[in-house]
Amino acid sequence: MTRTLLEVVGWAGSLLVILSLAQARVLRFRVMNLAGALLATLYNGVLGIWPFAAMNAVIAVIDLYWLRRLQRERHDPVAYSVVEVGPTDAYLAHVVSTHLDDIRRFQPGYALPVEAASRRAYVVQRDAETVGAVVVRDAGEGTAVVELDYVTPRFRDFTPGEFVYRRSGAFASEGIRRLVADDGLAGQREYLARVGFREEGGRWVRDVEPAAA
Repeated sequence: MTRTLLEVVGWAGSLLVILSLAQARVLRFRVMNLAGALLATLYNGVLGIWPFAAMNAVIAVIDLYWLRRLQRERHDPVAYSVVEVGPTDAYLAHVVSTHLDDIRRFQPGYALPVEAASRRAYVVQRDAETVGAVVVRDAGEGTAVVELDYVTPRFRDFTPGEFVYRRSGAFASEGIRRLVADDGLAGQREYLARVGFREEGGRWVRDVEPAAA
């Protein structure tokens, strides 16, 4: 490896580590930090700077551990819990108001409902951290409209809303057979597909499985 190429490797590793620290998303942080640590390990190893090579190698191992765990748990209902709250509950209002600017990046004009009639709301927890919120409105005839499906920036590479939709008994017991994404969510095509919605007649819909006997 030429000296110039080695310097490029060293600077690239340092840049990736710095950029990783600026990432809000936990998965993106781990991926970038891993790449930077591997390049730094190579750079310091070639130069024989073994303390720094060893340190970065350990950081890479730690990143690999967390990446494996995050990927393993991303669809694991044991890692996440769904808590039903009132649509006008004070805690839900706090979550929405705290993230309202971010919510409106994806759902312009969204406002928390002021009345609870025909609505159900859920927050998704990972340990003690709230990572998502879902609000649905019963539209009648077995259909509910998803008015809000929000994921906090740290977990935006994941799909915590799917744990609400998997709780089919919560919807089926109310006679809901189909979920329809509100028009404000229609632009989130990739996310909706990831949580089980499909495009049908110009709208995004998801079937609700019958409640277990």
